[in-house]
Amino acid sequence: MSDVPIRLNRNTRSHLLSMRKAKSLPDQLSVGGRILGSLTGGVELPAVAEFSTNETMGHSADRLCAAFGISRRAQDEFALRSHTLAAQAAKDGLLTEIEPFKVPGVANTVSRDNGVRPSSMEAMSKLKPAFVKPHGTITAANASFLTDGASACLLTTEETAKRLGLKPKAYLRDFMYVSQDPKDQLLLGPAYATPRILERNGLSLADIDAFEYHEAFAGQILANLAALDSDYFAKQYMGRQAGKYGAPPMDKLNCWGGSLSIGHPFGATGVRLVTCAANRLLKGSGQLALVAACAAGGQGHAMLVEAYPQ
Repeated sequence: MSDVPIRLNRNTRSHLLSMRKAKSLPDQLSVGGRILGSLTGGVELPAVAEFSTNETMGHSADRLCAAFGISRRAQDEFALRSHTLAAQAAKDGLLTEIEPFKVPGVANTVSRDNGVRPSSMEAMSKLKPAFVKPHGTITAANASFLTDGASACLLTTEETAKRLGLKPKAYLRDFMYVSQDPKDQLLLGPAYATPRILERNGLSLADIDAFEYHEAFAGQILANLAALDSDYFAKQYMGRQAGKYGAPPMDKLNCWGGSLSIGHPFGATGVRLVTCAANRLLKGSGQLALVAACAAGGQGHAMLVEAYPQ
């Protein structure tokens, strides 16, 4: 994420491509002049934007917080919780899935997450809104930050693992994807996926020992929890006439920190969530974990992970 491609505007790209057809020096000079002239249109800076609506996810999250009445203070408190728990987990040696990495040209080996920075409510309250200005509630402190990272996992059958002499961490018991309106419900995937995957497996919230939800924004997490705990949302949008399903208890949710503190390298967070869930079970949290995340396109994902007998 620290070296993302930056595109030239459409006119400049078109002129650059036409340069290949310019054979003579006058033609090349002519095209070169058009290229220089088109540069005044600027470059196309990358943005974390939803393709279907062209709205940045930060704006979507800010509107989501307004819809569910999630205050700036509540978001800052949850973000501070994430950083505090991640710092404690690192101190206690719980984040064992980290593989040290030597960056070429950098003296020190990266052996820990360097975005974990517990702050204070006072310091966080001084930050200005990052997206909806001046009245938005999402800031750099209560949103997941862009960071470099990669992840890998081995997914195989139990028989193959034994044949290779490998001891599994956990069973992948079930998974599902959901989709909803990418305009107004872009980040509500966990709220839709959580009850569906549990009911499909004959389980309830009480049967889950560890929850790992992707923390795109503190407000997004809190909005999902509010949606799960809302009779109106359950009946109006989820078709649950019996009323609210209920939200995961906080003492089981993201107990080693999350994307707000550890970071969100695109494409790598899913494996981190599953690995963290498996490791929490191995450390005695229990038998079953539920992983859930929102995603671009109004999609959502949920997965059930079961501890492997040790």
